[in-house]
Amino acid sequence: MQLDSTPSRPSSLPLRFGTPLAENAIRVMMLGSGELGKEVVIALQRLGVEVIAVDRYPDAPGHQVAHRAHTVDMTDPDALLAVIELEKPHFVVPEIEAIATDALAVVEARGETVVIPTARATQLTMNREGIRRLAAEELGLPTSPYAFANSLDEVRAATELTGFPCVIKPVMSSSGKGQSTVRTADELESAWDYAMAGGRVNHGRVIVEGFVDFDYEITQLTVRAVGSGGEVETSFCEPIGHLQQSGDYVESWQPQQMSALALAAAREVSEKVTSALGGRGIFGVELFVKGDNVYFSEVSPRPHDTGLVTLRTQRLSEFELHARAILGLPVDTTLTSPGASAVIYGGVEAQAIGFDGVAEALAVPETDIRLFGKPESFTRRRMGVAVSTAADVETARSRAREAASKVRPVG
Repeated sequence: MQLDSTPSRPSSLPLRFGTPLAENAIRVMMLGSGELGKEVVIALQRLGVEVIAVDRYPDAPGHQVAHRAHTVDMTDPDALLAVIELEKPHFVVPEIEAIATDALAVVEARGETVVIPTARATQLTMNREGIRRLAAEELGLPTSPYAFANSLDEVRAATELTGFPCVIKPVMSSSGKGQSTVRTADELESAWDYAMAGGRVNHGRVIVEGFVDFDYEITQLTVRAVGSGGEVETSFCEPIGHLQQSGDYVESWQPQQMSALALAAAREVSEKVTSALGGRGIFGVELFVKGDNVYFSEVSPRPHDTGLVTLRTQRLSEFELHARAILGLPVDTTLTSPGASAVIYGGVEAQAIGFDGVAEALAVPETDIRLFGKPESFTRRRMGVAVSTAADVETARSRAREAASKVRPVG
């Protein structure tokens, strides 16, 4: 494939790869620099890309490995536009929800920077209302019953549609923040208050979702990347199963066993929603599975936390796949081994915590750990992850849980 020799302008084809910190460097700006962003930064740097990491707090994980770092309130459109104009990146890559997405639309319209996957996709997926209406009302994908509410009274009315139990979530939040499972009407007021406190951006609006009687839930990592013919093509990783607590993932494993019909349905749903969003990159499509039936839940236009397992299970991790797709390079979703991940929580409220038990964790067969380097710990903040492989998923899950349990955070 012919490479573009003028990295001053974006292109749907790869740019000529230059030298970081030089005039011919390809520059990528990460908006959000947590543990997932950090891995994307590393993947990009291995390809000789100059990376600028942006986050709302200093010394975020991605800040620690990028060429340059900025601390910015990314919900402030003026502040966001200012840092983009300062750095003039070729690609802007959102990694979190709390972003002034209208500013990204302005940047994209100027034609000087590519927003990954697109500004529209970022706008739709950063808000649960936008993506749910696209999936259910425009694309006709099967979902749980749902309604949106702007007040406690509207939440009560919504439950007449969804019934109990139901789930209440802010329209903008991540990692289970502000999410509650409600089993009776008496719990609605506390769930509403929790949602208002838990949103990344407080819109005073929630989604009320009825329960799907599912057997299990998966993440279908879906990659939109430039194929050999120069057109964007869709490919899929093997499905990832996961266990959640309070809306936040605590374990994941790959592959999740499922029927051929369910797998085909999962990929059909994932292709429809990601094609509608457009652009390039990896998408984490969350799905509920009941027998051979698949129901759409959510989609993230970026690496997914449950996909940390791919650090061990795939030839290219989800982060390497994202980096390649961003740059217009070929991708390979080959699974090399069954594997699993287990979260290491902070366990304490403290700054600059330490970790005991690292050697013991790494003594578990076929196991790695990642300590993210977050500067502040909370009791339920994800501070690291154990990732293990084995001949089968159950053994890998046991190894990952064992390794994670041996890492002891200390204040």
